[in-house]
Amino acid sequence: AAEIIADERAAQRIAEQAQLLLEGAPTAATQAARVLDEIAKQKIELVVPIVPELTKAIFSKHKRVAQMAADALPQLARVAPARVARHLDALKGGFAAASPEGKDGLVRTFSALCVASVAYQKKLEPVLAEALEGADGKTLAGWCPVVLPALKGEPHARARAVVEARLDRIPRATAQEIADFLGIRLRAR
Repeated sequence: AAEIIADERAAQRIAEQAQLLLEGAPTAATQAARVLDEIAKQKIELVVPIVPELTKAIFSKHKRVAQMAADALPQLARVAPARVARHLDALKGGFAAASPEGKDGLVRTFSALCVASVAYQKKLEPVLAEALEGADGKTLAGWCPVVLPALKGEPHARARAVVEARLDRIPRATAQEIADFLGIRLRAR
C-alpha cells in the first residue's frame, strides 16, 4: 500500500487493484481488498476514482471485499458525496440483498450523505427506516448513534419513532442502551 501511495502511477495501480477486487479469484480479491483498505485509511482521496467499483464491491459475496467497501464508502461520502450519490439508486436497490457487513456500510454511507446535504434525506429516509426496522437489537444499538444525528427535522422524528417502537421487541439490556442514547425511560415489561 505504501509503495502504491508513493508511486507516480498511483491512480492506475489503484484502478488495477479495484479490477482485481471485482473480477479476481477469491484470494486475489481478498489481497486487493487489504491493499485498498490500507490506502483508504492513509489517503482516502486516492480512492475517490474507484467509487463505481466500490459500489459494486459492497455487495460482494466475499466478506473481506464487502467489508473493505463498507469501510471506504462512508469516508468517501464525506469527502466526495456527489461521486457516491451518483450510485444511490444501485446502493438503495441492493440494500435488502446485502450481507450484514454490506448493510452496515450502506447505513453508514447513507448517514454520511445525509450529513453532507439535507437534500439526500428525502431520498434516503425510506431505506434508513427499513434498515432500522429490520435490524436486530445489537445492530440497532450500533446504528442509532449513526443514523439519528444525521437526520434533521421530520425524517429524524420518523426514524426516532421507528426506533422507539422497536424497544419493546428487543432484549431489555439492548433496549436500555438505546433508551439511554435517546434520553427516554423504558416502560416496565
